[in-house]
Amino acid sequence: MTPERIADLKKRLEDEKARLERDLSDIGRKDVAHPGHFATNYPESGSNSEDDNAMEIAEFSDDLSLEAKLETELRDTVKALESIEKGKYGVCKYCGKEIDQKRLEARPTSSSCISCKKALTQEA
Repeated sequence: MTPERIADLKKRLEDEKARLERDLSDIGRKDVAHPGHFATNYPESGSNSEDDNAMEIAEFSDDLSLEAKLETELRDTVKALESIEKGKYGVCKYCGKEIDQKRLEARPTSSSCISCKKALTQEA
C-alpha cells in the first residue's frame, strides 16, 4: 500500500475517532476510573411520574447499548491508528499477510484478512 493511501486512511480514521468521541460525549462522560470507557448519563426529566420514570429508564437503556457499540468502534479505530504508527497497518494480525486494499477501503479498522475473518467466524 502506498504511503499516500495510508495517509488517506489515517485521516479517515482520525476523523472517525473524533466523531466517536463526540457521540460518546453527547450521552456520557469519560470514566476516569476506566480509561477508554465512558459513563452514560442518566436522563433526568425533573418529574417523578411513572410515565416519566419509565421514559428515563428506556432512554438510559438505549444509551447504554449505544455507548457499548460506540466504545467498541472507538477501540477498533484507536488500534488501527496505533498500527499505522507502528508501521503494521494493513497486515493481518493472524496470518501476517497483507489485507486487501478494498477491504481496508470499506472498513479501515480491519485487522484481519478476509480468509482469517471467515475462519474465525466459521464461514464457508
